[in-house]
Amino acid sequence: MQYKRILLKLSGEALMGDKQYGIDPKRLDEYADEIKKVVDKGIQVAIVIGGGNIFRGLAGAATGMDRVQGDHMGMLATVINGLALQSALEMKNVQTRLQSAIKINEVAEPFIRRRAMRHLEKGRVVIFGGGTGNPYFTTDSAAVLRAIEIEADVILKGTRVDGIYTSDPEKDKNATKFDTISFQDVLQRGLKVMDTTAFTLSQENELPIVVFDMNKKGNLLKIVDGEAIGTTVNM
Repeated sequence: MQYKRILLKLSGEALMGDKQYGIDPKRLDEYADEIKKVVDKGIQVAIVIGGGNIFRGLAGAATGMDRVQGDHMGMLATVINGLALQSALEMKNVQTRLQSAIKINEVAEPFIRRRAMRHLEKGRVVIFGGGTGNPYFTTDSAAVLRAIEIEADVILKGTRVDGIYTSDPEKDKNATKFDTISFQDVLQRGLKVMDTTAFTLSQENELPIVVFDMNKKGNLLKIVDGEAIGTTVNM
């Protein structure tokens, strides 16, 4: 295996599947299957999920809601998604722990770095909910922060496109894909991989990012097997 410990970043929107809102049970089950295949290979897996399928703090702020209140609602949405994924994984006999950056002890453990790492060492999947626990920070930033804290080898960002392109491939048919690209080139070209805070944090800590199509069956396993899937961002 190319990696021993990975941080998988999933967007909340990815859980919608073909729905317009909420969680698609079929998509959730598919993701749980993909994650189980990797866990069965002995890879230690941590996960951060967004909450955009339920609520986005920025969207709330755009309609006049207090931004801090909106971001707290978004954090709770990530916990809901985390609970859903935890349930789907445990139905497949994958031991899972949900840790939250905000105190919600009845449904999730508090985030404690050493405890999270111990869970991973025991082969449990650890889902990090609640973002960073602070408003104004995205779940991209939470993913990079947690990856650094748990000493992950890589961030695997699962999206609905198969990598990073010169422009949006869904809008520009002439867009070309990068197999590998440096952090510096991403910044110079103004490509949107993660928000600036998250991307800079990843660059400063020399933590590689792989952007890939999570909706294509087998891709996650192929990446940890060392196949060139998606686009790798490194130094």
